Amino acid sequence: MSKRNTQANKAAARERLRAEREAQAKKDKTRKQLVVAVSVVAAIAVVGGISYGVMQLNKPSAWEAAADAKNVSAPKNTSGENGTEVVIGKSDAKKTLELYEDSRCPVCATFEQGVGETISKDVEAGKYKVKYVGATFIDNTDNGEGSKNALSALGAALDVSPEAFMEYKAALYSAKFHPEEREDKFAKDSYLIEVADSVDALKGNKAFQKDVEDGTYDAWAMKMSGAFDKSGVQGTPTLKMDGKKVTSEGSDNAPMTATDFTAAVDKALKG
Repeated sequence: MSKRNTQANKAAARERLRAEREAQAKKDKTRKQLVVAVSVVAAIAVVGGISYGVMQLNKPSAWEAAADAKNVSAPKNTSGENGTEVVIGKSDAKKTLELYEDSRCPVCATFEQGVGETISKDVEAGKYKVKYVGATFIDNTDNGEGSKNALSALGAALDVSPEAFMEYKAALYSAKFHPEEREDKFAKDSYLIEVADSVDALKGNKAFQKDVEDGTYDAWAMKMSGAFDKSGVQGTPTLKMDGKKVTSEGSDNAPMTATDFTAAVDKALKG
């Protein structure tokens, strides 16, 4: 082999090696660019995901939005600002019994089961009117929604009639339907509608059911709850007449039997 051919072969080999190195360098550069691009996209996605998560965490819940609502749909048979005045009874009744209750309250259930029928008869007879003030504080302590949801459903019943409201309230507090305080069954629209089917005026009532499922009176319920919070009342059930608490003899608690209740109310009516 000539010296010239040997040099030519070496030169060709060097050229091939150089070309291969350049090709590999281009591949490495392309791969690096792809890695950087993917990393940037991933970083953007992570940041975007975090931002979305933060936005979702900061987004008010449906009930918080209802509490802040400027336009409030109040049920029929209400008065006052945002319809939070709920007074039931004959217009010529001279006295008004204020009744403060939370739908999830077990003591309220005991009170209604023992005294509710007497109140209904007294109101129907014109002995006094009843001013209802609904609370939702149990939801706050138990991190639930049942008090608010039941109060909204009571608004839907009140929109039907005062009588439907009173009967539905009695059904919600009944031994048959009232859940244990730790069970947030009133948070379910389906359960509230099931309870309503025990009330003639609400059974199969599509307008009522739609109002419950659509949350028509959610904002009203939150305004009503706000009225309770401003009342200064610390617990439920609480009864007042002429601004004074109505309690069992020798007690600071609401009377829990029909006999004790009648005695306490008659005393208040004379006072």
